[in-house]
Amino acid sequence: MKKQEIIFGIHAVEALLQNSPERVIELWLLQGRDDERLAPLVAAAQAVGIKSQRSARKVLDEKADSSQHQGVVARVKAAKVLTENDLDSLMVKLESQQKKPFLLILDGVTDPHNLGACLRNADAAGVHGVIVPKDNSVGLTSVVSKVACGAAEVVPLFQVTNLARTMRYIQEKGVWIVGTAGEADSNVYQADLKDALAIAMGAEGKGLRRLTRESCDSLISIPMAGTVSSLNVSVATGICLFEAVRQRLG
Repeated sequence: MKKQEIIFGIHAVEALLQNSPERVIELWLLQGRDDERLAPLVAAAQAVGIKSQRSARKVLDEKADSSQHQGVVARVKAAKVLTENDLDSLMVKLESQQKKPFLLILDGVTDPHNLGACLRNADAAGVHGVIVPKDNSVGLTSVVSKVACGAAEVVPLFQVTNLARTMRYIQEKGVWIVGTAGEADSNVYQADLKDALAIAMGAEGKGLRRLTRESCDSLISIPMAGTVSSLNVSVATGICLFEAVRQRLG
């Protein structure tokens, strides 16, 4: 298991400083960059006693293994990998707070950009946790954190050994699981998404795996009027999550 990792991008590092400053080991900023976007991050680092080092762009590119770092790179202690036990703790906590669980299941999403965008959607929609299979799925990486714009630091990501078994577990806790499938008879706007809910999304093109699909309580589709047959998984996730939000607000 990794003991350290690299986080980069203004929003990702800022969220880290706000939520888990104790994880930051070193912080590098681009030499000569002093603008209003960077000022709050520098102030947040100073407030928790973290000194930043100024470095040339080439150095930051090498540290981040990317040129998309926005002039901010941090070396941090690796985040704890959340598992089934942590999901159980979340369910107990929600029950004690009398909150209806609102979960997102991502089956086979292997692109870090897609996972990052889905986490950002989940954070905006008020999702309590995101569940992914341990295998055949991307975990939290520096690219995921960058794309998630800080959401990776606040939305719990549970990596579970057996997705179908985990789905049965949350069903036993009273959560209704709605899966997305192009051939479903009803669509997202016809579904009742107001109660304890988990929305299951599959990878673009492949969709949900057979066992995952069979473990859902119901299947829904997104109405498609054009010629394309499917949407990017993060776009489809946003549509489904915010239809649930709309219903819950109503």
